[in-house]
Amino acid sequence: MFDSHTEETSMNLETLKSTLPRDAMASVVVFLVALPLCMGVAIASGMPPAKGLITGIIGGLVVGWLAGAPLQVSGPAAGLAVLVFELVRQHGIAMLGPILLLAGLIQLLAGRLRLGCWFRVTAPAVVYGMLAGIGILIILSQLHVMLDASPQASGLTNLQAFPAALLDALPFGEGSGWSAGLLGLLTIGTMWLWDKRKPARLRFLPGALLGVSLATLVSLVFSMDVHRVEVPANLGDAIDWVQPADLLRLLTEPSLLIAALTLAFIASAETLLSAAAVDRMHQGPRADFDRELTSQGIGNMLCGLLGALPMTGVIVRSSANVQAGAVTRLSAVLHGLWLLAFVLLLTAVLQSIPVASLAGVLVYTGVKLVDLKALRGLGRYGRMPMFVYAATALAIVCTDLLTGVMIGFALTLAKLAWRASRLKISLVYDEDGRTAELRMVGSATFLKVPELSRVLATVRPGTQLHVPLDHLNYIDHACMELLDEWSAASAANGSELVLEPRAVKRRLEGRLRTTVGIGGATA
Repeated sequence: MFDSHTEETSMNLETLKSTLPRDAMASVVVFLVALPLCMGVAIASGMPPAKGLITGIIGGLVVGWLAGAPLQVSGPAAGLAVLVFELVRQHGIAMLGPILLLAGLIQLLAGRLRLGCWFRVTAPAVVYGMLAGIGILIILSQLHVMLDASPQASGLTNLQAFPAALLDALPFGEGSGWSAGLLGLLTIGTMWLWDKRKPARLRFLPGALLGVSLATLVSLVFSMDVHRVEVPANLGDAIDWVQPADLLRLLTEPSLLIAALTLAFIASAETLLSAAAVDRMHQGPRADFDRELTSQGIGNMLCGLLGALPMTGVIVRSSANVQAGAVTRLSAVLHGLWLLAFVLLLTAVLQSIPVASLAGVLVYTGVKLVDLKALRGLGRYGRMPMFVYAATALAIVCTDLLTGVMIGFALTLAKLAWRASRLKISLVYDEDGRTAELRMVGSATFLKVPELSRVLATVRPGTQLHVPLDHLNYIDHACMELLDEWSAASAANGSELVLEPRAVKRRLEGRLRTTVGIGGATA
């Protein structure tokens, strides 16, 4: 299915011997990062933690082996948690598998049709705004989970319900969520402190694992009565095979088809943006975006068949992989193997983890998704990108993910349309009044035909009118036809039109006498 690449799956023994130690060490680091995130993302998505672990295992063993970005690690992503939560709430857990199966098929076809580059044609302001909106929604929902309470259906309702949930969780309230909240805060504090103060020799240890481990230990020592992770003793019990009746329903309900398209687009965009970022972190083989998209499609189809969570390429695990010294795709594959072994052999350990601690990991992750540095970076290109960022994020929080992204796209297109319609027109005569220059700067489209027509109407009879085109970004047929019509109509009064498609040096400086400006200052 895949073409030959610089680094192929059939590695010779010498290469394997030289890279295995570094890849094995990196795989352990990635495994430690992925373990709490797989379960935390599942909980944030309204799904059992085992579903996230299944996705992480497939992301390593299958997608890691087929990936077009060798050092990228795939698994359940916080960026999809909000979308999955909404899909599960609207259509039920049973329909997530068919939706994901179709979304994976769309990704597979897109990769085989070499459409990978087009999934990356997304304005950065929309992408960063989408991630910020998702981050805010994750924070608002997981604050409830940190208190051993159930999150609400939307961001605004989560925000409105939080004061009551907090009061109920206090020691003098009706609930006992205060102890769960303390474990969540302990996890967040540990992650923050480790990010700021971690020793260089121990930088490979992930803060999420340390935070969850510490919170679990404290909860066991003090016998805290908090909600803990529910993982079946047999991983096979967490598999929900897609049912033919659900597939039939998928093909007959337009809303489900739209959900699959939305999931495919967002997952693909996040994957390929992550792959591009990973490419900047190392000097090894560059990512093949079409192959990466194809492998993601295969992975998501498998996840759909098994009723697991959707996957993307994820930047947190991928950056940990690169920083830990990974050389080949074997690191991603091994991390999936470690996940599988841990789930099969140490289920009791997973069952002792407080849910509030995993919620703390997601709250910390959500804060990082609201990237203010990205917002400041967009400010270098003017206020409009910053406005698109803020509007996209706010719309996602107030409505839903798809609506927010569409609003971001609409604002971006409106900005392009506004810029495309800008045209400065000025008519400049030389000293003797017999020669003039029609200067146009910007884009000459049909929208500017009325203004251009008004300027042409002021040209004096007997004028030789020069029209340089070198300052135009674009001129359409409507404007060219208007110039041709003016030339034909003005020939009778001695006027002449001279088009200058290349930059022609005009020596009118110092002899300019009269200027008629329309649509802005003279060019």
